[in-house]
This record gives sequence, structure tokens and C-alpha cells, in this order.
Amino acid sequence: MTDCAINWHMYENLARAQNFVCICGIDEAGRGPLAGPVCVAAVVLPEGCAIQGLNDSKKLSENTRERLFDVITAQALDYSVALANAEEIDRVNILQATFLAMRRAVSGLKTPADFALVDGNLDPKLGLPTQCIVGGDGKSASIAAASVLAKVSRDRLLRKLDAKYPGYEFAKHKGYGTKAHYAALAELGLCPEHRRSFLKKLLD
Repeated sequence: MTDCAINWHMYENLARAQNFVCICGIDEAGRGPLAGPVCVAAVVLPEGCAIQGLNDSKKLSENTRERLFDVITAQALDYSVALANAEEIDRVNILQATFLAMRRAVSGLKTPADFALVDGNLDPKLGLPTQCIVGGDGKSASIAAASVLAKVSRDRLLRKLDAKYPGYEFAKHKGYGTKAHYAALAELGLCPEHRRSFLKKLLD
């Protein structure tokens, strides 16, 4: 259930009070895994949009996230999902790759956003007015919506990679460093989706 004690539209309303019109929430999924891309979503919700059960994706079950994905994409005024792949993560580091995917997500919106609400405390330099909110996926409806789209999109991609690279069990652990994942790495070595910069000890 959505926490009724939280004013989920406070940050969006504060931006509208400053005459911003197209306000997007931005969040990522997949900064920590050993494999796969980092995924970012940007979401523009209608003013006052109430989506039952919306919350930080980490607090929701997989079934709830999948259901909310369809609700969010149906009700959003606009949304965009973008990736930075393992090669890019290795080349520029995970933080800069996340910022790159954020810029790609914003660029993918059909209507250019004029204000961004970003989960976290670091400005990704999007080229538009931005407010960073620590724990924003639990405070802002548009960031929470972005967290759901990013998580579901990445999980779906990892299930596809599971079929492409059998044996690693990507569909189960989504690329995170579980015992099963490390066991598969010991047996099979790295595949092209693995982040070499995250596995330096294993490579050595």
C-alpha cells in the first residue's frame, strides 16, 4: 500500500509553483550487480496522479512491480527507459555510466522536460534544472514510478540474458554477486555482460 502519510506530490508541486511544467522523476536500477547494464527511467506523471500501491521498487514484490509497470506506462504523460552497458561501465565507472544513462533517458522523452527530480545526492548534469532527493523513490511519486520502470525493465532484460548465456542463472540473481553467481563464474568464466571493473580480483 502507498504510505498515506507521505505527500507523494510535494516535490512536483513545489516545482510547478516555480512555473515548471514538464517535471520528470528519474531513478536507476542495477548499480551494484556484477553483470548487465545499469538501467534508468525518466517518468512524467499527470498532476496529482494517484497510483494505488506505488512505492520505492525495493519495497515491492516482483508481481506488484510488474503490475505497476503496466499502470504507470498507461497513466504517465511520458516516460523513457535507457541503459549504459557493461562495456561503458568499465570504461567510465559505474557512477558516470549511471549519469550517462540518466541523460539518455531524459533525451528519450517525447516532450522535453523542464525540471528533473533525481533520486540521490549527486547532480547528473542533465542540462536542465534539477533537484536531487536522497531517498527520493520513497518521497516522490514520479521518482517512485521511475524506480519501478527501471527495475522491471532491467529484470526483464536479465531474463533474456539468462537464455542467451545459460549457466549463470541471470534470471534468478539478476547479475548480483550471489554464491550461485560466483560459482558459475568459477566454472564458466566471464561472459560479455560481466563488468570487468567489478571483478578485478577474479581476473587477477
